[in-house]
Amino acid sequence: MISMTEDRCLIMFVKFPDRGEVKSRLSRGLGEEIATDLYRCFIEDLLEKLAQGAYRFRIAFHPEGKEHEIREMFGGGFSTMPQEGKDLGERMKHAFIRCFSEGFCSVVVIGSDSPDLPARIIEKSFLALEDHDAVIGPSADGGYYLIGFTREAFHPDVFSGLAWGAEPIYQETMDILHKAGALAHILPVWQDVDRPEDITILIKNSKKTGFAGSKTISYLRDRGLA
Repeated sequence: MISMTEDRCLIMFVKFPDRGEVKSRLSRGLGEEIATDLYRCFIEDLLEKLAQGAYRFRIAFHPEGKEHEIREMFGGGFSTMPQEGKDLGERMKHAFIRCFSEGFCSVVVIGSDSPDLPARIIEKSFLALEDHDAVIGPSADGGYYLIGFTREAFHPDVFSGLAWGAEPIYQETMDILHKAGALAHILPVWQDVDRPEDITILIKNSKKTGFAGSKTISYLRDRGLA
């Protein structure tokens, strides 16, 4: 019998935090150095919470050729795979296809822009896939922070022909799933941190949770931003 851990795969999409290559909207408000350092903190906070759950965990990194640097920066206690494709949709589609081809029955993909995403949301997503075809977590900006499928009900069409980064991505994805007759579970709305004003929301929300002690909030305090 396959264990729960071997049956499930969580993939976190990550950009290598090179200065000037990540968090462009944060950079415009806070500067490239702070934006890059913050993004590294986002990844570290997510790894601390999510890398040891009841699933196989992988980092899908971009750009190609950065595997050694990723492992040097964040440690080697996880599997890695390069992102493949010309845009985000194509890269996510290939990640699902690769993991399903390896035998996983349920696969969930998250980004690395919601550092306070709790582990319970990930567990809820996998539980939802026990009796749903798909699971999706809408983000406050009109996109989504999480998407998952069962192997039998995978719909690659949700990753094609969309304007990635545009606000209606979540609704367009839901429309595709609805037309395909897929039963999708919708998770709570969560906040991506892409703009300086999102930092304000993150700091405010952290006061109600354990995230107040995170690397992200500690860094913001050290910089006089929290």
